[in-house]
Amino acid sequence: MRKGDARAPRRDTGSMTTLRATFTVALTPAADLPGAADRFDLAKTWQGALAGTSRGVMLTAGDPATGSASYVATETFEGTLDGLSGTIALQQLGTMDGGDPQLHYVIAPGSGTGELTGVTGTLTIGTIDDDGVHEVTLEVTRPS
Repeated sequence: MRKGDARAPRRDTGSMTTLRATFTVALTPAADLPGAADRFDLAKTWQGALAGTSRGVMLTAGDPATGSASYVATETFEGTLDGLSGTIALQQLGTMDGGDPQLHYVIAPGSGTGELTGVTGTLTIGTIDDDGVHEVTLEVTRPS
């Protein structure tokens, strides 16, 4: 990198894989925090290409009854991803403006341990079944 060049050095981006998984989630109301309308502890059970459990916290703001609200959540997953074991942190930013939902859901860069070290990616939630099962597509990049 040249002096004054703000670009990071190129790194090996590995290979991207598309995977599928499902999860169920249990939300438990928790003690309020300043700046949040509500706080929930969350616990998820994952099956499929992402198999294991995750635990975390969700903070909400806004008024979902009016169609305008948001939440942030962070969770630590422990288990296997496409047969590789370890932990990763998952982070979400969900917004709804006038009833139009948007979701940004990622594997936090640098969060992987064990065989998941260096894994990055995004998650897209598809169908949510009547029984609460969430269908997820993962776009995952593993270091080569």
